[in-house]
Amino acid sequence: MSEHYFSQKPQSKSSPKTWNYQLREREYTFTSDVGVFSKNEVDFGSRLLIEQFNEPPIAGDFLDLGCGYGPIGIALADCYPDRNILMADVNERALVLAKQNATNNHVGNVELIKSDGLASINNHSFAAILTNPPIRAGKQVVNKLFEESRAALATGGMLWVVIQKKQGAPSAQKKLKDLFGNVEVVTKSKGYFILRSFNV
Repeated sequence: MSEHYFSQKPQSKSSPKTWNYQLREREYTFTSDVGVFSKNEVDFGSRLLIEQFNEPPIAGDFLDLGCGYGPIGIALADCYPDRNILMADVNERALVLAKQNATNNHVGNVELIKSDGLASINNHSFAAILTNPPIRAGKQVVNKLFEESRAALATGGMLWVVIQKKQGAPSAQKKLKDLFGNVEVVTKSKGYFILRSFNV
């Protein structure tokens, strides 16, 4: 069976790569690796999500769901130092990298947790959840992430999703509308959609 970035314990030989990248007009240094989503640069979808995100009007923590090596959570933690950012992923190699990247970028208001979706995140209510979902894991997995996210959002909290049109943006949009009663296309760029739903 071929290995995916949503494998819990990647077996592929480690071959890390480090690069500098600008997000929200700030410079970051990231290291990624084989067996982790996006090894060579911050992928376009994550970058678009980071750039489009705006702070919810309610107090509370943020969740970077499926954080990978950490660009979304780290950039937001840096931009919103008064918020705590929980970064969750099932991939152990990704979590090690995310912790290293948070340290290297001098970001302290993050907490990392190994979790398959929100299975290990209990009794927590979030002001915002952001996800670049693991499309290759299948529609059923992605829809479950949306359902779990709605249950974990505080009233007035927001779910932000980036997804490509060719990878199911229209069906994701319909699913979010069914779940939340609302969905907004914040922006579209190069085939990527940024979707946002409010937990009312």
